[in-house]
Amino acid sequence: MTVLLRPRRLEVKRRMGITTVRVTLVNARDDRRRIEADMVVDSGAIYSVVPTSILRQIGVTARQTETFGLADGSSIRRKVGEVRFELQSKEGVSKVIFGRSGDASLLGALTLETLGLTLNPLKRTLHPLKLMIA
Repeated sequence: MTVLLRPRRLEVKRRMGITTVRVTLVNARDDRRRIEADMVVDSGAIYSVVPTSILRQIGVTARQTETFGLADGSSIRRKVGEVRFELQSKEGVSKVIFGRSGDASLLGALTLETLGLTLNPLKRTLHPLKLMIA
């Protein structure tokens, strides 16, 4: 277990209100299969979205299909699997939606929390979460 004595800012790219980070995606069942990808941090999205082609490159298979609501009120069905996300010195396994053509690569809130990170919405920077036990 790594203990951070001082919170440190994680390196991110910021463009016009969008925060992009380079993440290593790892097959949760075979850590030799990995790939780096740029993802947009979207703390308003629950799950992360990764293009199906990238997930197939590292051998990730869908475990189920789920229905998701969209901002316009409509619903879509997408395959869901699990990926180990690595970002700087943080890592964790999280659900991932198999993205289709036109879907953005998103790093969602569940993955951010799994990594112990939070997004400062004003500065658009990632910071370590203060871990607490209730």
